[in-house]
Amino acid sequence: MKHLSTKYLAIILLFAISLIAACSNDSSSEPTSDKTIEQTTGGDVHIGIASDPVSLDPHGANEAVSNTINASIYDALVYLDSNSEIQLGLAESLEQIEDTVWEAKIREGVLFHDGTQLNAEAVKLSLDRVRDPEVASPVAFLFGMVTEVRVVDDYTLQIETEFPFAPLPSHLAHTAGSIISPTVIEQSYEDLANGGSPFAAANENPSGTGPFKFETQEPGNSVTLSKNEDFLGEEKAKVDSLTFKVIPESATRIAELETGSIDINTTVFPNDITRLESNSEIAVQTVNSARLAYLGFNTEVAPFDDVNVRKAIHMAINKEALVVGILDGFGIPANGAISPRVNGYSDNIDSIPYNLEEAKLLLAEAGYADGFDVTLLTDDNRERQDLAVVLQDQLSELGINVSIDTYEYGTYLERAGLGQSEIFLGSWGTVTLDADYGLYPVFHSDNVGAPGNRSRIVNAELDELLEAARQESDHNARVTLYEQVHNKLAEESPYAYLYFPDNLSSVRSDVEGFWQYPSGYFYVRDVSLNR
Repeated sequence: MKHLSTKYLAIILLFAISLIAACSNDSSSEPTSDKTIEQTTGGDVHIGIASDPVSLDPHGANEAVSNTINASIYDALVYLDSNSEIQLGLAESLEQIEDTVWEAKIREGVLFHDGTQLNAEAVKLSLDRVRDPEVASPVAFLFGMVTEVRVVDDYTLQIETEFPFAPLPSHLAHTAGSIISPTVIEQSYEDLANGGSPFAAANENPSGTGPFKFETQEPGNSVTLSKNEDFLGEEKAKVDSLTFKVIPESATRIAELETGSIDINTTVFPNDITRLESNSEIAVQTVNSARLAYLGFNTEVAPFDDVNVRKAIHMAINKEALVVGILDGFGIPANGAISPRVNGYSDNIDSIPYNLEEAKLLLAEAGYADGFDVTLLTDDNRERQDLAVVLQDQLSELGINVSIDTYEYGTYLERAGLGQSEIFLGSWGTVTLDADYGLYPVFHSDNVGAPGNRSRIVNAELDELLEAARQESDHNARVTLYEQVHNKLAEESPYAYLYFPDNLSSVRSDVEGFWQYPSGYFYVRDVSLNR
């Protein structure tokens, strides 16, 4: 019998040693104040977010705002703590009893917010639903290796995979592994049968087992959660409520943080750091991220169906200049798709260097010596708007005339997923901190569209390498396979990797317990106020 703490965490532990060195400049995950104030419980925390959540159904979205809110409403069998280590959640134990079978013992006495009892059958319903092709969850890829979820008894279930898959606990810790009330799931299937969205029921009335329960949502304005007094986790929420205020303009979020109208600003841009650090009532958090910023090519449309065009553009981008000009140095250039924080990372890979003259030759070879006109799809995030303008200028050196098409985030995601673009700016956070998540959903042909493969690349050799890597249980062999994946990606260049930005956020100095995942979403369920 193989235990989670001995087999799986051994890999994480070895990897964590390198993280400690790599992240030694990170600020503390819990901001501190110069004042000594006795901690109190209660109070209402207001959190500034840049956009509405896509969905309060954890099977219906995979972006930072939704994940942040859903992680407070729902629990999963396991979760990642602030040290990126697996901890038990709704599972009292999670053991690998065979190479392809994991067994979970479920906590007894836990209630969903709607009063429904948690048991093994409830867990099975959620894990079956997220994989159901009829539901078409955008996060189904996380559990594509799962072949069966079996109920053994009222509080025991087994998860069987097609092949040995060591990162399964990290996938279960993703918000996609959240356990939803069976009552809500039943309603979602009724909605689906009647021609409606399977995500409407949970989006309108979410019910999990987490420390906060849903109160209200006003689209374009706010989402409010209240303390779950019946929470049976290790510790009840320390505050009475969380209100996520939608404030698209970064300057407005900063102003509201300064006046105390909000307590947490989840998204800070580098050129605001000096202003924030000059205020003794505000603390800034900086975390080296596992989030890739990229320029994507729709490989189904001309001229981006030509690999030489894609490589030429990639080669014409000065990434060092982007890190300085866009990030003020808060980040590192990206030569591959996964950051040094990710298990499976290697710097022994082929990459595409900055070489403007070679880029011009490649473009001429493809038949575009004089360049062409193209439309760049992006959203209203300030970083990506600034990035679009800088790329517009850099690509003009190739004679490429870039028009910028900007949409609000939800519309942008939909258009990028549907292939309604030529080139597009995007980001992908490796939430599980395992290379499989950073590569398989983004580049495997099974995931074309909304699940992650927005470049729409279809390459049999790449698929085979990605499948082999996720099935390999030996760590060193996996790393070698991921090196081969990166080398193939360098040949095909479906994305121009740009940089890994630091995650920047800010809080009032009397806020404690707030921290960021390296992937870019935030942990607010342990927040407290020293007031």
